[in-house]
Amino acid sequence: MLIGILLVALGGAIAGFILLGDSWFQLLIAGALGLIFTQFAFLAHEASHRQVLESGPANDRLGRGIAAGVVGISYAWWMTKHTRHHANPNKIGKDPDIEFDTISFVEADAAKQRGLMALITRKQGYLFFPLLTLEGVNLHFTSIRTLFDRGPVKGRGVELSLIAVRFAIYFGAIFWMLPLGMAFAFIGVQLAVFGIYMGASFAPNHKGMPIIPADAKLDFFSKQVLTSRNVSGGFWASVLFGGLNYQVEHHLFPNMPRPHLAKAREIVREHARTLDVPYTETTILKSYGIVIEYLNRVGLAARDPFDCPMVNQFRRV
Repeated sequence: MLIGILLVALGGAIAGFILLGDSWFQLLIAGALGLIFTQFAFLAHEASHRQVLESGPANDRLGRGIAAGVVGISYAWWMTKHTRHHANPNKIGKDPDIEFDTISFVEADAAKQRGLMALITRKQGYLFFPLLTLEGVNLHFTSIRTLFDRGPVKGRGVELSLIAVRFAIYFGAIFWMLPLGMAFAFIGVQLAVFGIYMGASFAPNHKGMPIIPADAKLDFFSKQVLTSRNVSGGFWASVLFGGLNYQVEHHLFPNMPRPHLAKAREIVREHARTLDVPYTETTILKSYGIVIEYLNRVGLAARDPFDCPMVNQFRRV
């Protein structure tokens, strides 16, 4: 059913694009496409966890087709990265999602930054959402670059072909239908919305939760629950975040389909209470506040060690 709804939404956006023609209202279509592509990315994520179809190979074929052919990112790259994340969430040296990539998620990385990067890092919490406007470009570039690496990549030829056809049709239609300036604006808005939506959907899940030292050893339940955060909101939050709002349950039962996560939540909360393991759930706005505060706190490690706050205060006076 969800696939059908998304296909109808995509078809509607395409129809709107054709009917509007040379009009700046096309930027509304661009924003809509950013939202629709993110929802397709959620579906590819669920297929990668064997949640959509009965067999593993069928889920992989669906996930690869959606990720590469519709969204324009590498399914193989995503699978490798995401599998490592699920095995060791928020663990230093193990979780690729906390590795440095413009944003520093641990103080050791923040302390290494120099020059412009140090300046960005010091205010990275406040800059987090503006920087997400570039995340769409980063996701496309990084995943496609992986397909050209020398190491083995499963489905490399299929993914390269699907991505090439996807971008040929996408860019071809845009530059054929729209004036040059409007075409670039359309692409920019679509990528910005896609990047913000993707980043804003995944950031609340683990950012600002405990960081696990590289040499620490935790049992599976504690490791997954301690490092994950749920976002309240029920059905509508599940629609908005593609089920990622039930992050604790998703990490404990990664193969569990989205509709069952809400019921599992009640059982997991009770079990966590019994074991005295902290279970975290908050609203979406509070979760973003936590993420921003955490990133700014980590960013303080990028300050100049000779920078004296008292002297700076007198300078401002």
